[in-house]
Amino acid sequence: MNWIKNVVRPRIQGMLTKKDTPDNLWITCPKSGKMVFHRDVEANQFVIPESQHHMRIGAKKRFEIWFDEGKYDSIDVPDVPLDPLKFRDEKKYTDRLKASKTKTGNKDSVELGVGKVKGLELVTAVQDFGFMGGSLGMAAGEAIIVGMQEAIKRKTGFVLFASSGGARMQEGILSLMQMPRTTVAVQQLRAANLPYTVVLTDPTTGGVTASYAMLGDIHIAEPDALICFAGPRVIEQTIREKLPEGFQKSDYLYEHGMVDMVVHRHDMRDIITRLCLMFLNKPSVSANDPVEQSAEVSIEDDVAENALLIDGTTAELETAEEVK
Repeated sequence: MNWIKNVVRPRIQGMLTKKDTPDNLWITCPKSGKMVFHRDVEANQFVIPESQHHMRIGAKKRFEIWFDEGKYDSIDVPDVPLDPLKFRDEKKYTDRLKASKTKTGNKDSVELGVGKVKGLELVTAVQDFGFMGGSLGMAAGEAIIVGMQEAIKRKTGFVLFASSGGARMQEGILSLMQMPRTTVAVQQLRAANLPYTVVLTDPTTGGVTASYAMLGDIHIAEPDALICFAGPRVIEQTIREKLPEGFQKSDYLYEHGMVDMVVHRHDMRDIITRLCLMFLNKPSVSANDPVEQSAEVSIEDDVAENALLIDGTTAELETAEEVK
């Protein structure tokens, strides 16, 4: 009887039970609507091969494709009060934090790492939209500050991958206080003559855009990323007018001078490393490990073009003064 119960019956039930397909086996491309094999997307740095749509990725995945061979050291951030306002809506704030920690494996919305990118040591912060929408709270603000101070200590550049819905409402005024606090840290980084590079990913909005995400030495956007303070739907409802096509997307903002570059994820490592070397006044990482010059975007040409624009503007101003 035990043999029938323990062996035969489970085998029969296994034959009759339909095997479920894993949810993440196929991905629907948000741009084209086509189904794409998950492994193909993962192997392509989470960029849809056909449409080139850049998927949102978490902090750990971002670190893996950012640092050389995916090797980096995490930077510890001091603990902050978890629920200073004892906030509760449909759920307790502490329960939301626990759920987000379980889902992402992160301590909070901002994770820090230090490692080499193309042989150049960089301190990097990644804002994970999967953790409560990448919202800015006390822990996230503290992480940004600690990361910048670590860059000053190591005398390296600081790179931020921003992705956020804005300030975290569950922390009220305490979340808004992180905006001036991080701004002071940016000024400390600038006083140390160290480069601060911001990569704006989809989406970067709200108080994050109104503070440290727009205070970099250079702003790079991933293709088709939403970058704004208030979202297009809110603006349309307020002004009651139809907005232009692609409004607040990275290409639109590049054309209107809000971001410096729109860079494909595959070229990000090379472009940012070359920029940091230029800001640090270093010809290369080392004689044995020079930075590759294979990226499609020519930084030297961009710098020369900007210099010509500045010189041209200065000349126009001088001519205007002479006319007066």
